[in-house]
Amino acid sequence: MTGTKSGSLSLEGFTFDETWEEKRKRAGRIVEVLMKTYPRERLLIGDPYRTLVHCIISQRMRDEVTYRVWGELFERYRDIETIANTPVEEMQRFLRERGVGLWKTKGEWIVKASRIILEEYGGKVPDDIHELMKLPGIGRKCANIVLAYGFGKQAIPVDTHVNRISKRLGLAPPRVPPEKVEEYLRELIPREKWIYVNHAMVDHGKNICNPIRPKCGECPLKELCPYAKGLVGNGDIR
Repeated sequence: MTGTKSGSLSLEGFTFDETWEEKRKRAGRIVEVLMKTYPRERLLIGDPYRTLVHCIISQRMRDEVTYRVWGELFERYRDIETIANTPVEEMQRFLRERGVGLWKTKGEWIVKASRIILEEYGGKVPDDIHELMKLPGIGRKCANIVLAYGFGKQAIPVDTHVNRISKRLGLAPPRVPPEKVEEYLRELIPREKWIYVNHAMVDHGKNICNPIRPKCGECPLKELCPYAKGLVGNGDIR
């Protein structure tokens, strides 16, 4: 296989042969199809702080519950100052009463992150991934979500949909961890299109590329997809 290395990334973990040049070309076509199939006029949730709170609530939660609770939270607690001055126990109770999983931890994260942003960042959410990851409850996925949907910066959040679909599409080796998936996507996809990757793959995962029974027969990517061609199997993916 020619060109098995690109920086720190390798082609050796893939289940089929494809050069970096071929993979980049195919990745570009995949993103174009996804952007056309799942367009969004507006990518931003609103502002970085509200995006950050939304991301904390959303962890292991259904989207419809997340959006409902998130909306109710900002109806009651209008801004970062109000939330930062709210007792942790009150925020935990608010989340628990609305059926939020991990309510105890999330309530603490929301209040403490708000206090840190006020005290250490002058009330402004940092726009640097490493600074974001210092905040309670903010891992790499959430940090990238804040950058992409809060600040409108080019970033690729890798959630369960992006992880699964990237591996089925042969854009990342099937057994690498999510943070490595991000590295492969950043290598293969033009930077100006990074911000579209998460929303398009999430929409695709909900509509077509389901975890258990993907609808390969009606997928607009089936001609570009090694999973649809039997080159990547469910047993390969972790």
